[in-house]
Amino acid sequence: MRLGIDLGGTKTEIVALDGSRPVLRERVATPQSGYDEVIRCMRDLVLGAEKTLGRTGSVGVAIPGSISRGTGLVKNANATRLIAHPLDRDLAAAIARPVRVANDANCFTLSEASDGAAEDADIVFGVIVGTGCGGGVSVGRRVLSGAHGIAGEWGHSPLPAPRPGEIATSPRCYCGRSGCIEAWISGTGLAADFKRRSGRSLAGPEIAAAAASGDTEASATMEDFYDRFARSLATVVNLLDPDAIVIGGGLSNIDALYVELPARVERYAFTPEDCTRIVKNRHGDSSGVRGAAWLWSEAEAAAMG
Repeated sequence: MRLGIDLGGTKTEIVALDGSRPVLRERVATPQSGYDEVIRCMRDLVLGAEKTLGRTGSVGVAIPGSISRGTGLVKNANATRLIAHPLDRDLAAAIARPVRVANDANCFTLSEASDGAAEDADIVFGVIVGTGCGGGVSVGRRVLSGAHGIAGEWGHSPLPAPRPGEIATSPRCYCGRSGCIEAWISGTGLAADFKRRSGRSLAGPEIAAAAASGDTEASATMEDFYDRFARSLATVVNLLDPDAIVIGGGLSNIDALYVELPARVERYAFTPEDCTRIVKNRHGDSSGVRGAAWLWSEAEAAAMG
């Protein structure tokens, strides 16, 4: 049995997989009082699931950050109370077995590459486009984390081939730089771009719906959004040449993405043969927790049972 935990800012979810079949799922509020309470919450979820199922399993955790290879501590986490703590070692001590921890976008990608929308693909680039814009890479159903644990973090690269107007209005990113991909094509970036254009406040899916209904300002905003998204993905295609790109997050439910992006990416990328396959995720907001469970192989999990 493999247990996966998705540690989010507001909710924490656990899933137990028997093979690829979920046999238990539970979701609780993430403690806001401190780091030690977060460890206790995850410990209780693991021990509670194992008591219910009468089995012991491997444990993987998806976090909104990564573990530094140099220090062994959490870094780059938007859940700041995790930063500078050895989360994998602390949880391992609490449950008396090894724990594997990976970035939540990596876990999303691994899930979709293992038994999701890209299960037939070898090289997969996973994109989470919601409040922010994360990414992950899977090759042969194995996550690539990189020497610094940031492989796939395309969101904090500059928007490729910026136009004069984009340079002049380059938005500030929370990382401290201006013009990051995330600042343009996240749900937050899309809403901000629409407000600059129209003076109105709408969320990303609402802007897409307004565009589909003929709203000219929303249509112009979405046209720019598709073009920026395609330019950004084209650089990924040139570097990785993935068999499939899987999109998750709140904006993945915009159906027009899968019509608009492929030909645009092909136009910008060095791909003279055909379009890169761009697909919607299969497992929705469960992909992260499933991918955390997939951090261990079935054989490794069986050895722990």
